[in-house]
Amino acid sequence: MTRVAAIDCGTNSIRLLVADVTPETGELVDLDRRMTIVRLGQGVDKTGRLAPEALERTFAACRDYATIIKEHGAEHLRFVATSASRDASNRDDFVRGVLDILGVEPEVITGDEEAELSFTGATAELTGRDDLALAKPYLVVDIGGGSTEFVVGDDQVRAARSVDIGCVRMTERHLVRDGKVTDPPTPDQVTAMRADIEAALDLAEKTVPLREARTLVGLAGSVTTVSAIAQNLPEYDTEAIHHSRVSYDRVREITESLLRSTHAERAAIPSMHPGRVDVIGAGALVLLSIMERAGATEVVVSEHDILDGIAFKAAEAAEGDNREG
Repeated sequence: MTRVAAIDCGTNSIRLLVADVTPETGELVDLDRRMTIVRLGQGVDKTGRLAPEALERTFAACRDYATIIKEHGAEHLRFVATSASRDASNRDDFVRGVLDILGVEPEVITGDEEAELSFTGATAELTGRDDLALAKPYLVVDIGGGSTEFVVGDDQVRAARSVDIGCVRMTERHLVRDGKVTDPPTPDQVTAMRADIEAALDLAEKTVPLREARTLVGLAGSVTTVSAIAQNLPEYDTEAIHHSRVSYDRVREITESLLRSTHAERAAIPSMHPGRVDVIGAGALVLLSIMERAGATEVVVSEHDILDGIAFKAAEAAEGDNREG
């Protein structure tokens, strides 16, 4: 096994995984997995720039992660940055800050690369799992803060597309008035957001055959939070959420409830992360819209996603370096 560290820096959160990985078998053993809400994408959709305070929140998390990586003695670190830093005009400030703190340059990857990593992370462990009885091809959807990645594949990716309908982007674009999130959203706001999502799904479907998939696998915080709500969990429980299944009817019921609720009502949900309170309604609506478009009767929820894909690829690179050495 190879000990690696993987960092996924998205629009809403930055996440770390330190793990022992065997790429040949798809085995991955967590040593440390954590998330920090930094909202790096704060205002990016409007200004095109990363805000100074958002950068500082992200750098503070990087300093914490550097300590953890050192404590575990990870042999190889890969840092991947996604939607917000891809779009920002001042992304060089971000790159320099990360390099100074962690000693590696963040890879600001394309949406297609993001989709492939998500697919690898979500499906590597599904091979040979007869107990799950999941039919192929899979449609893997990773609903992030700034974008959503769609990937259809069997053992390998057949088609992938990234579109700009993340939970933070949709919230900032449609649910904010006078600098504050509308509490709760108005019907007109929800209708406009839904139209935006449907237009993005039209775009995704030009590349990815959404309706051909036989199993929908959902990744990232919006999906896992919907699962936690569906199960009425007293707190966020990774083991209960991983590989849980949520029916279309339950997703619709939860989405409608979230879009009718106030900030205080959403914050009172026991499994709700404080950083998701204002954006979960938009994220749930993205999931519901995808299920309707794909004709999915349920979503299989995975806690393993792009972060695990980054770790698998980091282990492969480390093994390659060792062979060459």
